[in-house]
Amino acid sequence: MTHVIVLGNEKGGSGKSTAAMHVIVALLKSGHKVAAIDLDMRQRSLSRYLENRKKFAETKGKVLPFPVMPEVLPSTIDSREAAREEETRNLTSALQGLADCDFVVIDCPGADTHLSRLAHAHADTIVTPLNDSFVDFDLLARLDSETGQLMGPSLYSEMVWNARKRRAMAGIPGGIDWVVMRNRLSATQARNKAEMGRKLEDLSSRIGFRLARGFGDRVIYRELFPMGLTLLDLGGPDAPVKLSTMSHVTARLEIRSLIAILKLPQRDQREAA
Repeated sequence: MTHVIVLGNEKGGSGKSTAAMHVIVALLKSGHKVAAIDLDMRQRSLSRYLENRKKFAETKGKVLPFPVMPEVLPSTIDSREAAREEETRNLTSALQGLADCDFVVIDCPGADTHLSRLAHAHADTIVTPLNDSFVDFDLLARLDSETGQLMGPSLYSEMVWNARKRRAMAGIPGGIDWVVMRNRLSATQARNKAEMGRKLEDLSSRIGFRLARGFGDRVIYRELFPMGLTLLDLGGPDAPVKLSTMSHVTARLEIRSLIAILKLPQRDQREAA
């Protein structure tokens, strides 16, 4: 009973790959067998993250946990219909080959692609990192420019709704749990931050997602990328890099808080299912 976690948002720069990497390492360190699929063929941020991790481990002689990472390639066929059929086969085949994994984490591109839509349809959990900005909010819902009232769901919300509908029509048990994480939050109590919070709370009950506090706007996340490390790799006597500030300790708590909020199934729950 492999649990598929999709990191999705049709906008770049929201922190999908960073969140995906930290979720992957958290699950690996909990003793799970994890696979990672990078569908962002242009940026390849998750792939680069893991390549950096491998190089760091080899150079420093460190033992670091790694996920299984199959390659799912986009089709190069000119025919749109034939290309979609090929991509459907590619992703389906990859997921079938990962049936022995506890979790599969899929990092989607910041764009509307056929592979991204397929991944969302296969998801058990969708995690949508969202910068604390009404520019990002617009991907979820449209606001009246004069009154600020919610006018209705936007493009990405409609895609998630369609993924849920496809899952239900296919007779797959269980729904898709959708978690929107407010990412790169600042410590200040700005008016925009408070207003974003109110709008998201209102929207969550309307279109069916749960809210989670994401990662703070910390330099440490960007500093760890070249080494392929996460905050969960820091600390402890055998850690490749030591925790240096209280901010780093707080950041690790953010990761653990996110994992707890996701309410992912444990091994005994999957076996019972």
